[in-house]
Amino acid sequence: MANDSQMDDLHTRMVRVTEDLRVIQRELNCAAMQAPSDPELMEALSTLPETEAIQVLCKSLDQMRHFLWFYMQVMSNDPELGDKLHQSQQSQSSENSLDTSFLDKLTRADEAVLLRYLADAKDRKPN
Repeated sequence: MANDSQMDDLHTRMVRVTEDLRVIQRELNCAAMQAPSDPELMEALSTLPETEAIQVLCKSLDQMRHFLWFYMQVMSNDPELGDKLHQSQQSQSSENSLDTSFLDKLTRADEAVLLRYLADAKDRKPN
């Protein structure tokens, strides 16, 4: 029962984030269309805080896209891939003593799992 509540909360958050991303896209699109005719807006959009925020958002969305691709693979195709991702994350967290961000760890984990999956696939017989 608590699991259903958690999934409902997660679904609500995903809907909210999706809508927020759509609003951000619309606002950035409007700003991009107005900027060429408004030098002050162009200058404001080109400041370091603005470009940094966009770069961070872009990187986060790329990381989420990678993660969601793996998640969809695990949920729809290959339960072994999920086990490998979990094992890879555990081994990397114990081996990696560097202070890196969660997104960087996730990138290395998904790349390692993909490489392992492709290497293991060579030994499998086709269905």
